[in-house]
Amino acid sequence: MDKDFIKELINLIKNSDIKLFEIEHQDFRLRIETHQRELVHKVETPREVKHIEVVPPSEDLEESKLHVIRSPLVGTFYRAPSPGAPPFVEVGDIVSPGQVLCIIEALKVMNEIESDVRGKVVKILVENGETVEYNQPLFLIDTNV
Repeated sequence: MDKDFIKELINLIKNSDIKLFEIEHQDFRLRIETHQRELVHKVETPREVKHIEVVPPSEDLEESKLHVIRSPLVGTFYRAPSPGAPPFVEVGDIVSPGQVLCIIEALKVMNEIESDVRGKVVKILVENGETVEYNQPLFLIDTNV
């Protein structure tokens, strides 16, 4: 793929409602993601490429009175500090601001995700070991407890 083709793709996507575009051809992979007004593009050579399905946040989550804890980065979601260890939180647990809810591994770095509110964990929206996207809902917290 030549530079002019890539530039044309970027301009087409920038001027559309497309949030994610990915193409793979032989030894070349191109992924273009848009976030609000900025455009991010990344070119990779093939490695172990996994299919990631991007699911927009549910309208129900946005309209509910529950607080949504979202992923601050792209990575792998882990409920416990290590395999075999008990999860940081379970549904029904009361959490406080600063309490670790999960870990998201990105680029071999373990990032602790903390609660920013006090409340009861109503739902865990992601399975252990699942890949998460930036801003993806992870937990629903009822702050009226």
